[in-house]
Amino acid sequence: MSNSRRGAFAAALVAVVVGSIGLTSTLNAGAEEVPEPAPTVVSPAPEEESEPAPPPRLPWGAAPTSLDTGTDGASSEMLQSSGLDAAAPDDEPATDEYAPKGRSSRTGVLKSEPTEIVPPRPPTMNQASQTVYFHYNVGSQAAVTDGAYANFSINKPTLASSDYHTLAELAVQSSSGNQIVEVGWNVDQVVNGDDDPHLFVFHWVNGQPTCYNGCGFVQYSANISPGDTLPQDVTKRLGIQYYNGAWWIAYDTEWVGYYPASLWSGGFTQTGLVQVFGEVAAAAAAPCTDMGNGLHGASDTSSARIGSVSYINGPAVDMYVRSTSNHYDVTKLSGRTFRYGGPGAC
Repeated sequence: MSNSRRGAFAAALVAVVVGSIGLTSTLNAGAEEVPEPAPTVVSPAPEEESEPAPPPRLPWGAAPTSLDTGTDGASSEMLQSSGLDAAAPDDEPATDEYAPKGRSSRTGVLKSEPTEIVPPRPPTMNQASQTVYFHYNVGSQAAVTDGAYANFSINKPTLASSDYHTLAELAVQSSSGNQIVEVGWNVDQVVNGDDDPHLFVFHWVNGQPTCYNGCGFVQYSANISPGDTLPQDVTKRLGIQYYNGAWWIAYDTEWVGYYPASLWSGGFTQTGLVQVFGEVAAAAAAPCTDMGNGLHGASDTSSARIGSVSYINGPAVDMYVRSTSNHYDVTKLSGRTFRYGGPGAC
């Protein structure tokens, strides 16, 4: 771990590292096997604090503990084989921060949009402007909550050189679907500069996209930041919780950071819609990029999963699960868990 990168936040981290309660057994269990917790009532701290503190416990009830991180530049395969949780990249990739990002809402999904971002591709295919097509396998539920969390299998799907990204995420949204906070993992050459899975955060304000891993996001953890490399072929928890005037992002055993409520002028403090999904952004309507781990969600029991979806101070979870693509499929295993993905059209 780079001392220059991590040291700035060490003092803040000490305040929340209060011990471990042994999450390994549930994270390694089948995603659908983790019981849904009883509703948790957390008294909010005063909203007027200029530098909000995170909740004392992670969304799933565990006390925060330090992640085990690898050396800068470690690959997702190296992290997985060493049992580590994350690693910073060697260098910050020189990218356009306004790379394409799909969106699923109460009324439908963003199916395509024009873009001037050009992904890595054979030179003969380069264009100054083109269309990006979005494909989804998604679970959604209208739910008033203080946040949500779920178990995600993290994989290293093949990303075609002509496509933009393949990802999985948790999104908490306003009832209108116009205000959104997202956390997930993505394989995205434009954003990350390689083919490994990376942690990402994103948010929308009044229906308008912002940018990956910035645009108002406030770093908190000394050990992990948006954009860091994640281990492949493991299951990790991701969560989002509103607390103390901010939307806090959790990964595995730590609070990563937060989006201040002031980004929405204080008008977005509860969810009205919760969604979890796999997403492919492609340069063609029939993409050659994998979603999930590249196995069909409808027919292969080893395909990628999003499971044990849970709400903070919300109703019982019973998600509506569907696919918006002819090239990827999904199977609902319970109201909280589904398999998804596929190899695309190729």
